[in-house]
Amino acid sequence: MNDAPLAPPAARLGLVAGFSGLLAVVAGAFGAHALRGRLAPDLLAVFETAVRYHLIHALAILAAAWVLDRTGRPLAGVAGWLFVAGTVLFSGSLYALALTGIRVLGAITPLGGLGFIAGWLCLALAMARRG
Repeated sequence: MNDAPLAPPAARLGLVAGFSGLLAVVAGAFGAHALRGRLAPDLLAVFETAVRYHLIHALAILAAAWVLDRTGRPLAGVAGWLFVAGTVLFSGSLYALALTGIRVLGAITPLGGLGFIAGWLCLALAMARRG
């Protein structure tokens, strides 16, 4: 059995941020090169929106990890995981909608938006509190 301790929460969140950013760049390249001309323009725009929010929130996850590491404020970690959930729900539903054309998937998107909003609120509160 491996007795190595788990990485600190900020390091785990930082790892997730890195992989999220990597996936956002891959998705963007896929959309620009493999999907252009294969998707209807409206669906390509949906895919590009998903990539934009994915990449922005990969950086937000990184910011939350940084604040958590520097301050130890648990609310920063909550913010990071809300950004992760928001990315999965918001960008994930838009990726799926664009690739399948199943419009009902767009009903999931606002839940991801709520995750983003809650994440930004938590991050702001974590940064505003005095040590």
